[in-house]
Amino acid sequence: QLQASGGGLVQAGGTLTLSCAASGRTFTYFAMGWFRQAPGKEREFVAGITWSGGRIDYADSVKGRSIISRDNGKNTVYLQMSSLKPEDTAVYYCVADHTNLARSEAYGYDYWGQGTLVTVSS
Repeated sequence: QLQASGGGLVQAGGTLTLSCAASGRTFTYFAMGWFRQAPGKEREFVAGITWSGGRIDYADSVKGRSIISRDNGKNTVYLQMSSLKPEDTAVYYCVADHTNLARSEAYGYDYWGQGTLVTVSS
């Protein structure tokens, strides 16, 4: 089970950190990531990180202003987003991939958590 938290209302230009706690099963050696879905839009990849953190990938839309990280001891992955824009408004989903590839395609992830809503006001 993946439980995302940390969403909320933030002003444009602000910073927000999302957390995702894994529980109920072992996610050892799983890649983790984040996707988001804005109202009326398709779901899109945001960021992914392999188990060791040796491979990290970001969508172009968030690259340079987002940092994905993980604490394997706490079974938690984080997404820090800075310089937030209204177009970042979306429901953010935490995901896990048993193949540990941290791909940008949604089909590459086996487990999806409940989303957390991020709203960026202009």
